[in-house]
Amino acid sequence: MFTKLCFPEYDFKFKKEKEKILIFDEIRIKWIVCTPEEWVRQNLLKYLIIELNFPKNFVAIEKSIVLAGRTLRFDALIYNKEFQPFVIIECKAPNVNITQNTFDQILNYNYEVGAKYFLITNGLTLIMGKIDKNKNVVFCKEMLNYETLLIND
Repeated sequence: MFTKLCFPEYDFKFKKEKEKILIFDEIRIKWIVCTPEEWVRQNLLKYLIIELNFPKNFVAIEKSIVLAGRTLRFDALIYNKEFQPFVIIECKAPNVNITQNTFDQILNYNYEVGAKYFLITNGLTLIMGKIDKNKNVVFCKEMLNYETLLIND
């Protein structure tokens, strides 16, 4: 039905409404049109929560920020235990390549948000990194769970 992604297979609730497939978003507690990008986001969030122990109640989805007078929406944000921005997330559809523009986009968003870590995925590739004390980008060699990120904070 949907593109096979790099995540384990999870159970989702679907329904059809006016010729559109909707997926139930367990974070926002509502039905969302299941676009290719939304499919990636929903799988990533399940992966983070189930496999990497990210707390579900510390996840914000599609929040707005104002950047250079423009209102933009980031895909997701994970907060730390002090409820400060911790991991900013950018999701792309599986047919969208992750390019320098993708990195520029998330780093520009993060300029306003101030998260220590970032995560980019198109559902086929996962890239996690952090912004160090000198504002340099450092890529993680593997996906890190929530507790490991907190320890490294």
